[in-house]
Amino acid sequence: MAEIRVRPATAAEVERVLAFWKEAARGVSVSDDSQGVTRLIERDPEALLLAERDGELVGTVIAGFDGWRCHLYRLAVAPAWRRRGVATALVEAAELRFAAVGGRRVDAMVLEDNERARRVWAALGYGRQRDWARWVKPLPR
Repeated sequence: MAEIRVRPATAAEVERVLAFWKEAARGVSVSDDSQGVTRLIERDPEALLLAERDGELVGTVIAGFDGWRCHLYRLAVAPAWRRRGVATALVEAAELRFAAVGGRRVDAMVLEDNERARRVWAALGYGRQRDWARWVKPLPR
């Protein structure tokens, strides 16, 4: 999709991204606030990828690499831009990033009850890993 440009977010765009997630993303994470997104960009300036068309934010994905594994979070596409190649462009850009840093396997965080997201990830070649479960514990603030 030639008209879509994928690039890393800047710290100046944190509020724009948070507003976009309220419209386009499903679910809320403990890190979905100005402090969390700013910290992400400061720690890894290449991790938060934005898809734009003519300056309009149409999609996001967080492509995190911890030096061992590649993780995808917050794949979100504006409702008017779904089924137009935005998710594919974002995931391809993330996979190129991971290959460049030596990543060997990618996992994607997908809400269990989000059927639409599960179909998207399957179409992109990802499959559910049935022998693992995610365990979480919020840290005190």
